[in-house]
Amino acid sequence: MTQHRMVDAKKTLGNYGQAVNDYLETCLADRGIMDRLRESMEYSLLAGGKRLRPALCLAWAAHFGLDFNVTMPFACSIELIHTYSLIHDDLPAMDDDDLRRGKPSNHRQFDEATAILAGDALLTEAFGLMLNTRGVAAERVLQAAAVVAYGAGANGMVGGQMLDMALTGKAGVELAELQRMHSLKTGALITASCLSGAILAGATDDDLANVIAYGKHVGMAFQIVDDILDVVGDEKELGKPVGSDEGQGKNTYPSLVGLDESRDMAVQVIAEACLAIRGYSGTQADFLRSLAEYIVQRAN
Repeated sequence: MTQHRMVDAKKTLGNYGQAVNDYLETCLADRGIMDRLRESMEYSLLAGGKRLRPALCLAWAAHFGLDFNVTMPFACSIELIHTYSLIHDDLPAMDDDDLRRGKPSNHRQFDEATAILAGDALLTEAFGLMLNTRGVAAERVLQAAAVVAYGAGANGMVGGQMLDMALTGKAGVELAELQRMHSLKTGALITASCLSGAILAGATDDDLANVIAYGKHVGMAFQIVDDILDVVGDEKELGKPVGSDEGQGKNTYPSLVGLDESRDMAVQVIAEACLAIRGYSGTQADFLRSLAEYIVQRAN
């Protein structure tokens, strides 16, 4: 991958992120939400981040011909779900983290009860937002919403968090167990982001199979890289303490197979992601390939 393409991927993701941020700044306004609850919701929702999930939804929808502005509310609803999960993951009963994106965790800035309710509210508001998508056939909206619900729920992200807690501090964890946990905790919502965008745009079943393969491999690579960065990353850039996984007794790719093997795995998984969409051309397909490769570059 050339430096030029890597910079383009980062720049394009940043452009997507800015558009997402602009929408997120207004989506909870004028809703009559009580002040402290809204402040807690927006504290985490507007704290920054790569906005990878909504960007994937937007890019796949655009690739299959759906207007950017039509997809935006649905794509941003996925960021509300992701944000709720971060708030709850940071709670003392879960990962007990004091820092998120360089700022005090929500429960530290407010209190535990408010943080729990802010997460609950973000999750609920997300589905209200996506089901108000306009300019797309209702059947597609319902199908896309069902995909996100599955990816975020008991057989997806929430189930993955349950597995994560079960594996934390456990000796003798097999690589397959770790991969299954991360395919749910991280990969399921990333795959749903890709798939829901394609569904909204009316992609064919054959196309959807390619989108799923891409999403699953990108999700796996993203988590491998996240584990690597927890060992060798920069605390200011990550917005959280380096080494927190080891401190919490987490089983990670580096702890199971080492840093070098983890990097090799990430490169291989991204190659599989790009292979899944090798038949696609155009601006969005180029971005999606470059984005996949850029994810790996973060670990090197």
